[in-house]
Amino acid sequence: MNAHLTSTARTVDRVVDKVHNGPTAQSDDNSILIAPGRPELTDPFLVMGEERFSMPGFDWHPHRGMETVTIVLDGVLEHGDSLGHAGVLEPGDVQWMTAGRGVIHRELAFRDERAHVLQLWINLPAARKLVETRYQDLRAGVQATVVEPGVTVRVISGSVGAVTGPALNHRPILGLDLTLDPRTTYRQALPATFRAFAHVVSGRATIGGHRVRAGQTAWSDPATSASTLDFATPDGDERTRIVLYAGQPLGEPVVAGGPFVMTTRAEIEQAFRDYHAGAFGPVPRLARIRDR
Repeated sequence: MNAHLTSTARTVDRVVDKVHNGPTAQSDDNSILIAPGRPELTDPFLVMGEERFSMPGFDWHPHRGMETVTIVLDGVLEHGDSLGHAGVLEPGDVQWMTAGRGVIHRELAFRDERAHVLQLWINLPAARKLVETRYQDLRAGVQATVVEPGVTVRVISGSVGAVTGPALNHRPILGLDLTLDPRTTYRQALPATFRAFAHVVSGRATIGGHRVRAGQTAWSDPATSASTLDFATPDGDERTRIVLYAGQPLGEPVVAGGPFVMTTRAEIEQAFRDYHAGAFGPVPRLARIRDR
C-alpha cells in the first residue's frame, strides 16, 4: 500500500455517470466521462471523452493552451502533427501532448480499422499557456510498474513510493492505471491539495467508501491534510481496471473556444487569428501510415 502512517482516508464527494452520445461525425461511438462547463468542480482537468472509431476519425485540427492525455484501450491509434511527428500507439500506450503555443494534429484508426481510446484534457496555468509544443509517447514498455498482491499499478505520471512514471509535466500530475483482482484492497497516497478522479474502465470497486461501476467516475476534492484514497474490489471472476488522475487545481479563469483553452475571450480570439494566419504552421500533408 502506498500510504503514509499519519495520512487520513479521503472521502468521495460525488460519483458521475458517463454520458453516452452514440455515433458522431468522427466517431463510431462517443461518451463523455468528464463534461466541460463546470471547471470549479474538475480543475485542473477540463474534459474527458471515450471514443471508438474506425473512419473518418479525427483529421487535422488545432489546439492551444492545454494538454491532452490519450490512453489507448484497444485497437491501434495513428497520429501525426504539424511538427513532423507520426506514429502508431497500441493498447497500453499513452500519448501526452502539450499543445502549448499551438499545434495541428490528427488521430485516426490505423488502416481505418479500429481504435478505442480515452482522452483527457488537462489545463495549463496562464503563465505556461504558450509553452513550446511537446509530444511524449509513453509506451507500455517504458511505463513504471508497481506490483502488490492482487494489484498492478502502471505509473504514467508522478510517483508511487520510490517509483516514478516517465511523463514530463509543467505542473505535478499523478497519473495511474490500476488493475485489481477480485477481493483486493489498495490504498493510494495523495497530496492534500490535489483533486483526484478515479474512472472505472471495467469491473466494479468501492472507492472512498462509495460503490462505483464501469462507466462511472468518482471524484475526491482537495483535503485539509495528507490523505489516501482507498480501493476495494468485490467477489467475482472479473478484474477491475481504474484510471486515476490527480492534480492541484489552478484556480484560474477558464475560457474555451472549440479546440483552444485560455483565460480570456481575447486570448481565444487571438488563437483563432493566429491559427488562420498560419502561426501554427501549415496543415500537414503527411501520408497515412500503412506499416508498423
